[in-house]
Amino acid sequence: MQIAAWVQGHWGIENKLHWVRDVVFDEDRSSVRSGNAPRVMATLRSTAISILRLAGTNDIAHATRHHARNPARPVQLPLTC
Repeated sequence: MQIAAWVQGHWGIENKLHWVRDVVFDEDRSSVRSGNAPRVMATLRSTAISILRLAGTNDIAHATRHHARNPARPVQLPLTC
């Protein structure tokens, strides 16, 4: 039973974070490959996803497009959390 809970928790993380990073942010095709830059970019992407989720967003792709249309929106978003 404990193993099943661990596996379910693992896939929950995979589906909520890694899948979004791979599909929405197209992380696998990133040209950032040297030094600390890949880790920094992954952290920035995860932070963006977390902020959007804290703001109540379930559709990260839609929220990303919405905030990309107006440069002032992303700055205002953390203030709403």
